[in-house]
Amino acid sequence: MIALSLGLGLLAAILVLPTLSDLLSLIRVLARRSTPHTPRAGAAPRILFLVPAHDEELLLPACLQSLRRLRYPSERRDIVVVADNCRDRTAEIACGAGVRCLERNVPADPGKPRAIAWALAQLPVAEYDGVVIVDADTEVEPGFAASLATAAPIAHKVLQPYNGVSNETENALTRMAAVLSAANHGLAYVLKTRAGLNVPLSVGMCIGTQVLTTHGWTVHTVCEDWELYALLTARGVSIEEIPAARIRAQEAATLRASSTQRRRWTAGKLVVLAEHAWPIVRSPHAALAQKLDALAELTAPGPVLHLGLVGLAATVALLLHPPAFAWLAALLLATLVRPATYTLAALARDPAPVPAIRAFAFLPLYAIWRIGAAVSAFGTMRNATWIRTARAIRPEQREQ
Repeated sequence: MIALSLGLGLLAAILVLPTLSDLLSLIRVLARRSTPHTPRAGAAPRILFLVPAHDEELLLPACLQSLRRLRYPSERRDIVVVADNCRDRTAEIACGAGVRCLERNVPADPGKPRAIAWALAQLPVAEYDGVVIVDADTEVEPGFAASLATAAPIAHKVLQPYNGVSNETENALTRMAAVLSAANHGLAYVLKTRAGLNVPLSVGMCIGTQVLTTHGWTVHTVCEDWELYALLTARGVSIEEIPAARIRAQEAATLRASSTQRRRWTAGKLVVLAEHAWPIVRSPHAALAQKLDALAELTAPGPVLHLGLVGLAATVALLLHPPAFAWLAALLLATLVRPATYTLAALARDPAPVPAIRAFAFLPLYAIWRIGAAVSAFGTMRNATWIRTARAIRPEQREQ
């Protein structure tokens, strides 16, 4: 029973880290003077949009169309598709759209991180100010590049746009995903940027070319965004949120479609945690607040899995009555205050709050499913295979 109490206490300590980091961030924001960023006068930054794609003939056309619709000087942007070990018409579609396509055929060495590394070695990266990595199943809003340019000069920076959901009205799963994404990118990550802390990287990341020159592209796990976040944080590179730059991805609309995706993300994040937690802790380039926040991000299970773990652990504590079980259960439940606050704030800002709130009726069952998916992820931690999540064309895309 003592071992059980220690285990529950350790879980509670891990789950409370994001709350502690946010409290410190609030103090930092209130204590520091706000200094508005003034973009440097001159030409707009030159941006290379790199689109890694593995059998993405279904959604690649919409992605490329959104990139062509950017309200940004055409001479200051280029688009390159990386068709990695494709067995469909991905390369043909890219060429037909009038963009450059690099075809990589190395079946023995698959994976998005490797495809990106290979492409960067083929391209004149030094001619640009930043490289934006756009997944082939995403779409950028017309003002995306112009919003990134407000952070100019960008060559020495890493920028993270707002990640939205393109099919949020499809069902309860996609509506919940949109709300939780808004909680992160519209609230939590904005706080981190204002507090001078790094935000986690994800789809649409913009990497300054001087950052690439200095640090290279050395990531190798299936969670290349989390790995790059950990590497750059340990090396003292700043990662800012640009909420006005918006990119949308299609969320998996069924549990079956999302199962491989969730397992891959969980397994990849665990690998990154195991490999990079200690380098972050001992880094001479990261401040103590940044180290705490990075560890909080890398150990955080995500809001839905967080809810499931707390429910399961609190139930075990109340049923088995280990030492200090009441305090442990209370502490575990208290860790839910942060995700609940962000979720409620995101719901209040949602353009369709009533259907979004109704979608959360599915949350308890979904949380139980997420626990199962997380457990199964341990068996895939060393699998670097790029498995494409099942996608579908939305009605509005068929009309284009």
